[in-house]
Parts: sequence; C-alpha cells; structure tokens
Amino acid sequence: MENSKIEQYLIDLMLTYQQIDSNLWLLDDEERSLQGVVVMQAEPLVIIRAEIMNVPKQNVLELYTKLLELNATDVIHGAYALDNAHPNGSGKIVLIDTLEYNTMSYEDFRAVLDSFSLALTQHYPILSKYREIPAVKAGKL
Repeated sequence: MENSKIEQYLIDLMLTYQQIDSNLWLLDDEERSLQGVVVMQAEPLVIIRAEIMNVPKQNVLELYTKLLELNATDVIHGAYALDNAHPNGSGKIVLIDTLEYNTMSYEDFRAVLDSFSLALTQHYPILSKYREIPAVKAGKL
C-alpha cells in the first residue's frame, strides 16, 4: 500500500509518530518539541493541531489578550484558538493550522511543523503562568 503524502512527509522529516487511523497521525517527537501534535486529513484539508492547556478559571481576559498578541506577532503559521470554550472557564486552548491537501508541498508541511515547534518551545514559559495548579489536599503532596 502506498503511503499518503502526509505519511511520506512525516517519514522524510524523520519525525517520531504513530498512525492512529488511516487519516490520523499523532506526533510524539520530543527532540523537535512536537509531542501530542495531531495531523488529520479531512478532505480537502490537512488539519494540524496541538492542545496547549485547559482554559483557566482566572485571568482569562489577560490570557486571551496574550494569545491574540502572540498570534499577531509571534506565530508564523497557524494560530491559537479556543475549542469548546465557555464563560465558566471550561474548554481547551489549541494551536491549529490548516493546509489544502492537493496543493500542500513538503515545504508547506515542514514550515507549519517548524512553526508549531517554535511556538510550543518559546511560548511555554509565557503561557504556563496561566495554567491552573491543582489544589493539593491538606497534608499530602
């Protein structure tokens, strides 16, 4: 069976991944900071997505402002977005990009993954301060 264009690009990039389904790949490449990045082919698109964190219950406006600033100034390909976000603070913050499968080149695919790697590495210290730390039970660590 012939590899899809996506799988061939993943092989050519020498990324660590597993194929979850015929059109779904999970990247687990710690060396390139691409852990938990999902690549999905949903004709006619290729969706590249990484869950960043849960939407916190506090400092949400400040976090959303920071995400918009990062989108405007520091995310080369893709954007931060909200998935199933509700006013009560539930939902996920994701990094997402799409490419058109038929016209997607190796360079396009690599550029998106490079951008994700850079964002996941450089933005972690910025965004981690908004993560909610689970409450520790009294007397237990």
